[in-house]
Amino acid sequence: MTTPWQRHPRDHPRTVDATIALLLFAAAFPGSMYGVSDMAAPAQWWPCVLLAALSCAALLWRRTRPLPVTAVAVGCAAGMALAGYVMTALLLAPLMVALYALAGHTERTTTRNVTLAAVVLVAGSALIAEPAADSLALNVIGPVAWLLLPAALGSTARFRRAYLESVHARAEHAERTREEEARHRVAEERMRIARELHDVSAHHLALANAQATTAALLIRSHPAQAEKMVNALGDTTAAALREMKATVGLLRQSDAPENSTQPAPSLAQLPGLVAAHTAAGLTVTLTTHGQPQPLSPGADLTAYRIVQEALANVAKHAHTSTAEVDLTYHHDRLSITITDQGPGPAATPDTSGAGGYGLIGMRERALSIGGRLHAGHRPTGGFEVSTELPLHPYAPAEDSTP
Repeated sequence: MTTPWQRHPRDHPRTVDATIALLLFAAAFPGSMYGVSDMAAPAQWWPCVLLAALSCAALLWRRTRPLPVTAVAVGCAAGMALAGYVMTALLLAPLMVALYALAGHTERTTTRNVTLAAVVLVAGSALIAEPAADSLALNVIGPVAWLLLPAALGSTARFRRAYLESVHARAEHAERTREEEARHRVAEERMRIARELHDVSAHHLALANAQATTAALLIRSHPAQAEKMVNALGDTTAAALREMKATVGLLRQSDAPENSTQPAPSLAQLPGLVAAHTAAGLTVTLTTHGQPQPLSPGADLTAYRIVQEALANVAKHAHTSTAEVDLTYHHDRLSITITDQGPGPAATPDTSGAGGYGLIGMRERALSIGGRLHAGHRPTGGFEVSTELPLHPYAPAEDSTP
């Protein structure tokens, strides 16, 4: 917490500069009492005071125009040295303050060149006024030391200020990066949750709806088949509740889901998925080409979910009783094609403007593991969903599907 004494210099810089100028001008009076020759006072004191007043007045602009202020201070100090005054710290104080301000507000090269010029001019003027060898310490060593000190301190202060600004900028950038990364992770998690819930609810509800509709149609003409369909409906809703409970339960856990014993859906469960749709009245033909190969867990889950969603769309939209699922294994990828023989435009899932997310979710799933997905009408009628998934994904691919 800053005190009023600490805040005042920052809030009133002009007052601080005026106070410093007055104090340095007051110091010029005792400094003008000494000369070089036998330390005797010069004949007149007013030239020194006049030059000191000029250099001190120029310090009022040291924050905004440090280079011109330093030039004025150098000229005044050189004039004092030529007049025969001893260049002590009392007379060099305005030039020292100007050099400190210059070093704190300009580049290192400018500070070095101006400081060197100031040392040469002041020391050279003092040597011209009194070239005696016994005055070397007063004419050269003293002014050089007094003028190099503020330049070094000002450069150090500028470096420290730049370092603190860079640290503050890096901290702000890191904070923004963390916030953006957190928002990105939240968005990804929301999309993942939405896809999982959509896949679970849409598939089972579509299957239950198909079973209920079929049972209602067969209840009078084929009561035995209707009873079988109602029993299958109970199994479908029970499976939906179990999977929904497992999904929501994992989302409510604060730790990682290692404790869950529920296996993730995979292609190994496709026969059960096909049997469930067959019981609902949709005959699904499952065909496999090539030598089956193990998939990574992400690719296995993605493949199952795409088949599940595609069959759910067939049951809801295609108005047909048959569908084909074709799996083709290649050396590095798996091709999946789901087709139906629907009547045409009416079989289009999620493209009628009703706001469905089935195709969007399937495409996002495929892209997330580096695959691609295409869905559209077949030239011969019906609808087709085809996807290519890497067996062992490593990076998402760009979506080339319009």
